[in-house]
Amino acid sequence: MFNSDDIQSRLRQQPFVPVRIIINSGQTFDVFHPDLVLVGCRDMIIGMASNENPAQYDRTTRIPIMHVAALEDLPSPSGVVGGN
Repeated sequence: MFNSDDIQSRLRQQPFVPVRIIINSGQTFDVFHPDLVLVGCRDMIIGMASNENPAQYDRTTRIPIMHVAALEDLPSPSGVVGGN
């Protein structure tokens, strides 16, 4: 089980490594920029990157942290720079 500190620590890792957030239902959220996730005490808001700018969101999803089942590293897509 993950807590907010675990997720925040993973997002602040330097250099940033893109991450797949997997929730209990099996749904996944790929995060290629750390600024697209806002972590709270009990939930987090994940921004879905816009096509024009991968560091800005087009829409968001709220996920209870207690539903996070796994965090997996993803390869960096070409042309996307992490949050340095």
